[in-house]
Amino acid sequence: MVLEASPMKSPWKICEEHHIDEDVGFALPNPLEELPHPFDAWISIAKNLTHLIENGEIRAEVEKLPMLNSDDLQGHESQRLAHLVLGYITMAYVWDRGDGDVRKVLPSNIAVPYCKLSEKLGLPPILVYADCVLANWKKKDPSGPMTYENMDILFSFPGGDCSKGFFLVSLLVEIAAASAIKVIPTVFNAVQHQEQDILKKALSDTTSCLKKALEVFHQIHGKYYVDPNLFFNVLRIYLSGWKGNPLLPEGLLYEGVWDTPKKFAGGSAAQSSIFQCFDVLLGIQQSAGEASAAEFLQEMRTYMPPAHQNFLHSLESGPSVREFVLSKGDASLQATYNECVNAMVSLRSYHLQIVTKYIVIPARKKKQTSEEPSDLENKGTGGTDLMNFLKSVRGTTEKALLKEG
Repeated sequence: MVLEASPMKSPWKICEEHHIDEDVGFALPNPLEELPHPFDAWISIAKNLTHLIENGEIRAEVEKLPMLNSDDLQGHESQRLAHLVLGYITMAYVWDRGDGDVRKVLPSNIAVPYCKLSEKLGLPPILVYADCVLANWKKKDPSGPMTYENMDILFSFPGGDCSKGFFLVSLLVEIAAASAIKVIPTVFNAVQHQEQDILKKALSDTTSCLKKALEVFHQIHGKYYVDPNLFFNVLRIYLSGWKGNPLLPEGLLYEGVWDTPKKFAGGSAAQSSIFQCFDVLLGIQQSAGEASAAEFLQEMRTYMPPAHQNFLHSLESGPSVREFVLSKGDASLQATYNECVNAMVSLRSYHLQIVTKYIVIPARKKKQTSEEPSDLENKGTGGTDLMNFLKSVRGTTEKALLKEG
């Protein structure tokens, strides 16, 4: 999806090479579920992950795998499925039962094909949001609707339905926001052609989509309840990375690839292109916020598929919606713009509530029953000081609101 303006002010449009789908947005449309032989050996382990972990067999099974050449995997969909599967296998191998028995070396039979494939896809060799959320889904009835009831995830970690609830609700938030992505060319074209009424309507449509995304987000603690204690004590372990993690202070050694350990952040919502996309569109300058938060957001872009990174860059070269709204001095247009920014503030406020419920409170409970000192309540899976990061980002979003008069 390329959004470019030539000196002739040609209309902004959405093109194919940015891998943004009309219906599912940044998610991968209709992900593959199987890989051809001999790569089906990877699928087999990923499908039986929970069983293998619970029986203490996961590491032995992984070590038995033959060294496969990921260059033999043809097509983007197959490569994305393989990256997802190798991400699951790597997390399971490193963390195993999540009881502190951690492996510091990823064996070469996984590390070599994983790193080669990651380089080809432009993704890091760790389970990222683009894997476990954007490429980890299927419809039960292919002709049925994109609803939680008609959807499932391809692979799970221990923790029962926790993986399904967490990953699918995140995906459905992405899909709800996808409708707003389609409006972006209309927003930019309206600014280019100075069409205030069209811009107002497009911003209203964007606000409606973001509000719908928030409604879907609420289901994580509502209709499709994800248990906070299961999330914190089980699933969260398998989403943790090896950057800023005291359990792997040096990082992870990818045997046969690098001579020294490497540090990569675990999957987190900051790796979703949705929030960053609308920050850019609305002129919300996260770079003007707390330096550490701005740096982390920029770093998280490198965990997104390159096509989506390029899309964010192309948005940054677009006309400034915020400057246009300010220059017109139209109270009604400013109010419509502010509603859009407020929809982003609401999403971020709810994210803070979720983090309190799913990380801060369970971490405090654990602290009370554990002898070990822990800063778990402050750490996100991406390795950030979570509450401060989210409060900073929300504060910067609120500052983008235009003052009346």
